[in-house]
Amino acid sequence: MTARAIIIGAPRSGSGKTSVTIGILRALTRRGLKVRGAKSGPDYIDPGFHTAATGLSGVNLDSWAMPPSLLNALAAQAADDTDFVILESAMGLFDGIPASPGRTGSAADLARLYGLPVLLVLDVSGQSTTAAAVAKGFATYDPDVRMAGVVLNRLGSERHRRLSGDAIEAIGLPVVGAILRDPTLNLPERHLGLVQAGEYDDPMAHLDRLADMAEKSLDLDAIMALATPFTPAPGGFAEALAPPGQRIALAEDAAFTFLYPHVAAYWRKAGAEIVPFSPLADEAPDEDCDVCWLPGGYPELHAGRLAAAETFKAGMARFAAKKPIHGECGGFMVLGEALEDAASETHAMLGLLGHSTSFAKRKMNLGYREARLRADCPLGLAGALIRGHEFHYAQMTATGNDEPLADLADGQGNPIGASGCRRGHVSGTFFHAIARG
Repeated sequence: MTARAIIIGAPRSGSGKTSVTIGILRALTRRGLKVRGAKSGPDYIDPGFHTAATGLSGVNLDSWAMPPSLLNALAAQAADDTDFVILESAMGLFDGIPASPGRTGSAADLARLYGLPVLLVLDVSGQSTTAAAVAKGFATYDPDVRMAGVVLNRLGSERHRRLSGDAIEAIGLPVVGAILRDPTLNLPERHLGLVQAGEYDDPMAHLDRLADMAEKSLDLDAIMALATPFTPAPGGFAEALAPPGQRIALAEDAAFTFLYPHVAAYWRKAGAEIVPFSPLADEAPDEDCDVCWLPGGYPELHAGRLAAAETFKAGMARFAAKKPIHGECGGFMVLGEALEDAASETHAMLGLLGHSTSFAKRKMNLGYREARLRADCPLGLAGALIRGHEFHYAQMTATGNDEPLADLADGQGNPIGASGCRRGHVSGTFFHAIARG
C-alpha cells in the first residue's frame, strides 16, 4: 500500500506541535502500524524523539538546504514500506527565508510540493472564539496549502473547548483534538532545544504518556482519514554529502550527538563503515579508520570531563598527525585550545586548532549558510559549495592563526566572510553541513 502522510503545523514555536506529533507517532505505533516521523528544516533533536517513538529512523526534509532531487529521494525513502508519515513543521508553518518558490525552507513548501494536508495545532490559552480567526487566516492565506483539521491545545475547561471549537467548526474546519492544559506533558528544554530523547532515564515512559494523551484527547481515526497518499517524484542522492572515508571514526555520546540521520544513512548506503567512539568515556578514535568526525552537541555541558580525558586527547593527536579530522560546531569547539563553560571556568581542549570559545559569553547565531570550501577537507573538495546552517550560542574569544576553511554566505547569498579553521589534516567550523549545493 502507498504510505499516507499529514503535516503537523502551528502558528509558531511553542504551540505544542512536537508533543502532538510524538503522541500521534507513538499511539499509532502501539496500534501496530508502521509510522515514520519527519521534520521540516534543520533540527537534530526532534528526529531523535520520532525514532524513539516509532522504532523507525526519523528524517529531515529541508526545501532550502536540499536540492529538489535529494529532497524527493529522502521523502520517497521515508514513505517506503511505511503506513503513515507524520511530518512536523519547524517554527510556524509558513516560516522560512526569502528564496525562490518552493525553496524557502518552510513546511508550507512541502505541503505544496507533495500535496499534503495540514493538521493545525493551536495553543488557545488566553483566547476562545478568536482562535477561529487565526484558523481562518491559515485556511485562506495560501490556496495551495490546505488546512485539513485543527487540534486545540492548552484548553482550560470544557466550556473553553466548546467556545473555541464551535467557532472553528463554524468556518468549516473540523476539530479533531482537544487537549487540556497539563504541564506534565511538556518536554524539558535547554539552550539548543529539547533535552534529547537519549538523555532520559526512561524515555519510553514519557513517550507513552504522550501516546496516552493522544488516545484520550485526539480523534486518531479521523486524523488518519485526513492523511493523503505520499508519492514524491523520483529523485537521487547525487547531491548528498559523500562519505569522508571508507571507515569513519565518529564521536558519539552525550557531548556529540548532532549528526543528521540522512547524512549517516547515506554514508552507509555508499558503502562506508561508521565506527563510533565516546570521548566522554575517554575513548580514542580507531586508528584503522580513514577519517575522524566530531559532530556538534553539548561539549559545553561536559567540558571538564573532556579536558580530563587523556586517552581521548592523546589518540586524537596521533590521528591528526596522519589522517583527516573534521569538527562541526561543538566538535569545532573541542578541536580548539580552550572552552569556557557557563560558569566561566576555562578548560583545555585538544589544541589541534588555535581558536578558543566561550559559552559564558553567549550570543545566538542562527540561520541558513552556504559555504564555498577553500581547501579539500572531509566536507568535500576545494571549490565545492555546501549548504547547511548555524545554531549556537558559543562565541570565539580567540581566533588563532589557522587558515580559514570556507567563505560563508547567508541563506540569501549575502557574504558573511571567511569561516572555520584548518591546520594540517584538521578542519572545523560552526557551520553544520546538510547537503551539497
